[in-house]
Amino acid sequence: MSGSNAVRRIDWLSVLIYLSLVLIGWVNIYSSTLEPDSSILDMGHRYGKQLIFIGVSLALIIVVMALEASFYERFASLFYVIVLVLLVGLFLFGKTIAGATSWYSLGFFNLQPSELAKTATALALAKYLSDIQTDIKRRKDQFRALLIILLPALLIIPQPDPGSALVFFALVFVLFREGLPLWYLGLALLAVLLFITTLIFGTIWVGIGLALLIALVFALKRPSVKIPLLPVVGLFLVSVVFSLSVDFVFDNVFEQRHRDRFTLWLRLEKDPDKLEEIRKTIGYNTYQSEKAIESGGFWGKGFLEGTRTKGDFVPEQDTDYIFTTVGEEWGFLGTASVTLLFTFLLLRLVHLAERQKNAFSRMYGYGVISILLIHFFINIGMVIGLLPTIGIPLPLLSYGGSSLLGFTLLLFIFLKLDANRLNEWA
Repeated sequence: MSGSNAVRRIDWLSVLIYLSLVLIGWVNIYSSTLEPDSSILDMGHRYGKQLIFIGVSLALIIVVMALEASFYERFASLFYVIVLVLLVGLFLFGKTIAGATSWYSLGFFNLQPSELAKTATALALAKYLSDIQTDIKRRKDQFRALLIILLPALLIIPQPDPGSALVFFALVFVLFREGLPLWYLGLALLAVLLFITTLIFGTIWVGIGLALLIALVFALKRPSVKIPLLPVVGLFLVSVVFSLSVDFVFDNVFEQRHRDRFTLWLRLEKDPDKLEEIRKTIGYNTYQSEKAIESGGFWGKGFLEGTRTKGDFVPEQDTDYIFTTVGEEWGFLGTASVTLLFTFLLLRLVHLAERQKNAFSRMYGYGVISILLIHFFINIGMVIGLLPTIGIPLPLLSYGGSSLLGFTLLLFIFLKLDANRLNEWA
C-alpha cells in the first residue's frame, strides 16, 4: 500500500489519543522536574530530554508507516530472536541503574531492551498463532505459545525487574481470545486466590473453607446434575498442597522488600503501630502519592503549583509515579481525563482488532491491548494504593526514552496493520 493510502486509512482517533497522552505526559514531566531559571528547551533536564524522545518517536512513526505491512509478519521471528539476544547480553554488558541491570549505555541514551521485547514478543506470538499448522487447543501448541511468552520474562526476572517480566504474562489473554480453554484461566485465578487467602488466613482455614465449599456444592446440586467425585477430590488435594507451599515461597523465595509490600497491601501485620511504620518506610512512595493526589481535590492546585510535586515528596514522580503530579496539579478532572483517554484508546483498539481480516493483525492487536491494559491497571492501582508497588511506567506519560519508543512502536505497528486491512498481503 502506498504512503498516501496509509495516511488516509490510519485510525486518526487512536493517533489523536496517543498525541494527547504524550502531551499530557510531557507537561507533567516538565512540572515535576522544573528548576528555577531553567529553559523549556534545556536538554540537561528530563523535560528537555523527553522532547528529544518525542521527536524521535514521531520520526519512528513515519518509518513504521512507510514500511510494508507484510514486513512485520515476515520478520516477526527474527525480531524476537534479536531481542532475546539483547536480553542475554545484559548479563555481560548491561548497565546497572537503581539495582537493576536492565540497560545498555549508548552514551547519550540508555536503551532498555525489555521495552522492545514487548513488541517483539507480541509479534512472535501472533506469528505463531496465525500459522495454519497451529491449533491452540492442542497441548503441544499451547506449550510452544506459552514458551514464547515465558522466555523473555525469564530473562528479565533476574535483572532483577519482576515488574517488567509480569507484563509479558498479559499476553496469555491473546491465547484465550483465540480459543484456549477457559478452565486454564480458572486455575490461574484459583492459584492467585489461594496464595492471597493463605497469606491472610493460613493453610488450615483455607483447607476448611475449601472443604465446606465443596460440601455446599454437593448439597445444593440438583439430583440430575452429576459431578465426578474423583476430579473434585484431586483438585482439593492439589489446592491444599499449593497452599502449604505458600509460606515457604513467601519466606524463602521473596525478598524482604517484596514481603513488606505484601504485608502492607494485605494488612498482614496486626500491630497498627508496626503497620504504620511499614507504611511510612517501605510504603513511603504510595503513602506520599496518595497524599499528593488527595491534596489536589476536584480542580487541582494548578500548573506548577503542586507543593508536594515541587518538594520532591514522591520519589520517581516523573516516571512510575507521574500520575501523582496529574492528581495534585490537575485534581480529579485531570486524573479522570487521563483514565478516560486510556479507556477510549483501549476500547478503540478492541474495535480495530475485531475488524481485522488477517489473523496475524487481529492477534497482534490483542497483544497490544493486553500490554497497554496491564501497564495502565497496575500503574494506577500501585499509585493509589490498591496494588503493591511493582515499578512499571504509565504508558506514554512516564519519562523515559525506551518506554516511549517501545509503546510508540507497539501501537503504530498495529495502526499500520489496520490501515492495510483491506489489502491482501498474507
